[in-house]
Parts: sequence; C-alpha cells; structure tokens
Amino acid sequence: MVSLDSGVRSATSVRMQKAPIRDAIVAQLRRELELQARAAHESREEATSVENKAEGQYDMRSQEAAYLAEGQARFAAEIAESVSIYQTLELPDFTIDSVIAVGALITLEAKGRQSVYFLGPRNGGLETRVGDIDFVVVTPTSPLGRQLLGRKRGDTVQLPGRSGPALHHITDIR
Repeated sequence: MVSLDSGVRSATSVRMQKAPIRDAIVAQLRRELELQARAAHESREEATSVENKAEGQYDMRSQEAAYLAEGQARFAAEIAESVSIYQTLELPDFTIDSVIAVGALITLEAKGRQSVYFLGPRNGGLETRVGDIDFVVVTPTSPLGRQLLGRKRGDTVQLPGRSGPALHHITDIR
C-alpha cells in the first residue's frame, strides 16, 4: 500500500510520492484505452459484416456501425495521447508557499470532510486510488481547476453543494 503521508516532506520525497499518482492515472487510462480499442474493433467488424449488408436504400445499419467505429477509434486515439502526456508529465515540487499549478495534488476540506484532487493536463473526472487515497483528476479548464489555479494553502474555493454553494479550504498542496 502506498502512503502519500510522511512525517518528513523533503522535495525528493514529495516527488517520489507523486509518481504513484501519475502511474495510477496512466494505468486507468490504459484500461480505458484497451476497452475503447476493443469496442472500435468490434464496431468495425460489425460495419463490414455480411449480415449488415443493406437490404434496401433506407437500411443504414452498416453505415451507423461504421460511424460508431470511427468515433470509438478517435476516442481511443485521444486516450493514447493522454497516456503519452501523463507519462512525461513533470511533477513539480510544491512548498508551503507554492501556488497551485498542473501537477499539484490538492486536499480540500469542508465541514470536516476532505476531498483530494490532482490538477492534470487532461482527462478531468477520472477517479482513481493510490493506497488509501481516492482522488479525482481536474483540469485547468474545469470550473474547479480554474478556481484552484494560482491559489495557496489556506485559501478557499467555492463548490456547489446540496444546500447551495459551500466553501472548501485548501489544506494541503503537494
């Protein structure tokens, strides 16, 4: 089990601790890539199948399957590009006075509950786990990412909640 917490936080230990986060994101993306590549292959097979040959001028089964295969192949290519981007992603060191930037692992707290986010270049919404830490990837273009960029430990951001907007305090940046 990988722990992101340690009593001593040197620059080297922080960088080493974030590598498993990047690895978890890449692993999740690779699983998604495999799924999408398989789906694209199956759709391509369906599009070219003799069983889907048009039986009349309004029969579009084969064409619809071809459109689906093309879309899935495009999505798989985007995921493959994301894998490459994350594999080479720099994991900057953040000190107590650092401002949030891409590569930051951010802990927010509201009403005694903590949430952990990784500010990544792409694939916002991806949820994964490293050790006992669950986190969500957010991007600089997302509403939360835009609020986090440039903020420091101790600052607050506002997120929607069940009973209206709620203030979340930035308690940690790594």
